[in-house]
Amino acid sequence: MDIAIIGAGAAAVGVLDALAADPRGRGSITVFEPSPHRWRGRPYGPDLDAVLVNAPPAIMSIRHGDFGHFASWLGGAGAAHLDALLERPLVPRALYGRYLEDTAEAATATLRERGREVRIVAERVTGVARTAARLSVTAETGAGAVVDQVVLCVGGGVPDDHYGLAGTRGFIADPYPMERTLGEIPPGSTVAVIGSGLTAVDVVVSLAANGHRGRITLLSRTGMLPHVWQRPVDRRPQHLTAGAVAALEREDGTVALDDLVALLRAELDTAGEDFAGFAADLLAAESEDQAERLRAQLGSVADPAIGRRFLQEAAHMLGPFAWRRLPEPDRDRLRRLRRLITGVASPMVPVNAAILLQLFESGQLGIVSGLRGVKPVDGGFHAYGDAGESVADVVVNAVNPLPQAVPRGAASLIESLIAEELAAPHPSGGLDPADPRVHVVGDLAGGGPFITSSIPGIAAQAASAVGAMLTGPSDRNPIGMPVAP
Repeated sequence: MDIAIIGAGAAAVGVLDALAADPRGRGSITVFEPSPHRWRGRPYGPDLDAVLVNAPPAIMSIRHGDFGHFASWLGGAGAAHLDALLERPLVPRALYGRYLEDTAEAATATLRERGREVRIVAERVTGVARTAARLSVTAETGAGAVVDQVVLCVGGGVPDDHYGLAGTRGFIADPYPMERTLGEIPPGSTVAVIGSGLTAVDVVVSLAANGHRGRITLLSRTGMLPHVWQRPVDRRPQHLTAGAVAALEREDGTVALDDLVALLRAELDTAGEDFAGFAADLLAAESEDQAERLRAQLGSVADPAIGRRFLQEAAHMLGPFAWRRLPEPDRDRLRRLRRLITGVASPMVPVNAAILLQLFESGQLGIVSGLRGVKPVDGGFHAYGDAGESVADVVVNAVNPLPQAVPRGAASLIESLIAEELAAPHPSGGLDPADPRVHVVGDLAGGGPFITSSIPGIAAQAASAVGAMLTGPSDRNPIGMPVAP
């Protein structure tokens, strides 16, 4: 069986690693990737050391089911990157990219030792077509491959230019790699950052690491920062589990949001914690002063309360399965809380939170909610919204790309898959395979929730795709996600 892997970021590494772990496979593997930063993808290329992986090692393993894989690779080097509050290493993204590279190269070596040809084609794929009983993959210059299976690992999109500023002097459309983009900003200039999520946090922390002296303002519709990671605890869910969610579907044919909330409530009741107080604290994030909330959350990093920890885990590990089975009115309820849920599910690391708090306290950093627009004026920019207008010399676009968005470089590929009836666009975004020979790994998978896939989720999708290629689709794991340690 010959396989084409389109894209060579973290998802492709997970696919290669899963293929190397299964001795049953035969045939060639062709990987298509035009970027020089093969295996790293957009997030993990060379960059400033201040740009950190946003999670501890136990949930950054690209090997499905082996939560110690990344930590083992990191070894003693992790001590140099210890977050004192989290008590876990938090490494630069570029170092994590090296882990992905090493994992891909080790998997490639294993596959070649087993007699499988692994070929890397440094080109962008423009189309996939049916050819008799096989699939023909075509790249930009005409190079390609005829294969039996195709795995799409094309990554996510880039930040949307909501205010039409592309090409304007002083506007940075995509902040990565920050080593290049932020290095062009004069240190005394006034900087406005569109967004207040994790990418915006990276921008602010990186500006501070570069010695930026000018005022920095986060411009956001909601004005909400992500929550702050809490120290991992040695406690596993007893009620909010994969088995319990699968049982809900078996009993009712669907999964209701109120039933999921009841499972979380049962967890807190078992732990002797107040669910009403927990829920009220979450909802207060929409209106509280963000600097004060940041201070409080930094003070609770070691708090043993399980509520946020279990909710974060459930969002990534159970969320993709549950989301596809929720009634549409329940999905709408969650969409209305989208920014809050994203901030809880994907929190910032304590070391970055401490830097932001220091900048808030010094007056160098501010945050403005109710953003309505940004426009170029007299060589600078004016931002306007509910709080009036503010001005900036430089604007950095830190809007997080939406999951299920089609990357620009993959547009013609996706069009060809749809035209050949090998895949179909999902009504809520993303792509659904329409042929068992086509697999999607990553956020492009159709019908998923609005939370960006975690590394364990990507690793689980990769393992599932490999299992389907080798043995056919299976519903033995109804959740399709691992349980984090």
